[in-house]
Amino acid sequence: MTLPDTQSVAYAQSSPGKLQAQSLNQLAQTVGESERKHWEWESLKATSLFQLAVIAALSLWLYGPTIAHLVGQWWHNPDFSHGFFVPLFSGFVVWQERDRLARIPVQPSWSGLALLAFGLLVFIVGQMGAELFLARSSMLIVLAGLIVLFLGWSSFRALLFPLGFLVLMVPIPAIIFNQITFPLQLLDSRMAATILPWLGVPVFREGNVINLPAMPLNVAEACSGIRSLMSLTTLAIIYGYLMDRRNSVRVLLAVASIPIAVAANSLRIIGTGLLVQYWDPDKAEGYFHASWGLFIFVIALVMMYLLHQAICLVWPEGKEKA
Repeated sequence: MTLPDTQSVAYAQSSPGKLQAQSLNQLAQTVGESERKHWEWESLKATSLFQLAVIAALSLWLYGPTIAHLVGQWWHNPDFSHGFFVPLFSGFVVWQERDRLARIPVQPSWSGLALLAFGLLVFIVGQMGAELFLARSSMLIVLAGLIVLFLGWSSFRALLFPLGFLVLMVPIPAIIFNQITFPLQLLDSRMAATILPWLGVPVFREGNVINLPAMPLNVAEACSGIRSLMSLTTLAIIYGYLMDRRNSVRVLLAVASIPIAVAANSLRIIGTGLLVQYWDPDKAEGYFHASWGLFIFVIALVMMYLLHQAICLVWPEGKEKA
């Protein structure tokens, strides 16, 4: 008996040979779509790498002299020698957070062009006015603009800490540096002149000069503690990031580094006064005076560690939700 045409068509469509052919066609389409997406991804990645290479080359050409001068200042000026650690630590933070950053959707924003243009304007002003601080700071603004332009604001917010930490690698302007240094000289000399009489050393203070019976001690700019203050603040931020997950404790350690640095430097001046009074005045200007700064900095680091341990004892980490 002959089947109707419609039933024949349905039978032919449901036959094993027809189903196998359809499966092969679907598999070929899937493979073709997968290969197409793969080649699109490879093409996009190659384009991104090319853009990154072009931007890196232009940035090196534009900021090469500025970076070279900045590194030279880190090398020759002990007040800013901590600058070597700043970009290394920022890179380490980005590497540590690479998995979380990879999950952030890429949403480029044209508003990054405004930041980029502003950074370049700051660079031009800095170059025209021979203002190193502006030229160096413009690097960070340009970097922020590039992040927003190519990755989006979500990635910028995720990178805000390592990007903001880079500010510490830029030496502060001389006019601000001098405004900080002199008050520190007066504060350290006042503290030393207050404590030394308790230890049996008569003193008479005139500004930043402490007059002892054997010789006067001049709390010079190099002895103001600005070097230990900036270095200790940098190390306090690094220490807080590595040793504690609570942002509130990290901020507290960074803020506490300021009075710790001042107190440690005052101990240096007091120790020098005791050295002059009870041992040999010549030792105050020799090897012991030079090595005393490193010793006091180690004491400041120990004080920072003890403060953190006290915070963990009073406020255990488990009490705060991560």
